[in-house]
Amino acid sequence: MKELPERIHDDTNGLDYVLVGDYYIPALRLTEESRPIGHWGRRRKAYLEEARPALYCSLLLSGKLWTHLADVDEQAQERLDLIMEQMKAAEGVTEKLKADDQLEWVRRCNSIRNRAEEIIYAELVYA
Repeated sequence: MKELPERIHDDTNGLDYVLVGDYYIPALRLTEESRPIGHWGRRRKAYLEEARPALYCSLLLSGKLWTHLADVDEQAQERLDLIMEQMKAAEGVTEKLKADDQLEWVRRCNSIRNRAEEIIYAELVYA
């Protein structure tokens, strides 16, 4: 009996095949995404798994899930920074306030951060 090669390449579809037992199985690889998904990406993933399972499976099977989560994380962080700076300017939270009354400055910054996070959840994470 003729010995079968361990790997073959099919030029018609451009796929490589690996010999497993008596069968050739496609050697498929997902694209590697090196960006971290971070806090916002993990929240988005949990939301997709629970509330939008069809979209989650579609992204997962197409190999685009990690890229999507990394994009959401980057957009959310940039948006959070922008919203916080705008709210600080609108509400008069300045370095002078920080020097004069640190506890008031912290209270206001925490309030701004919480409100900005709720905006991010509504616009990007749970959309």
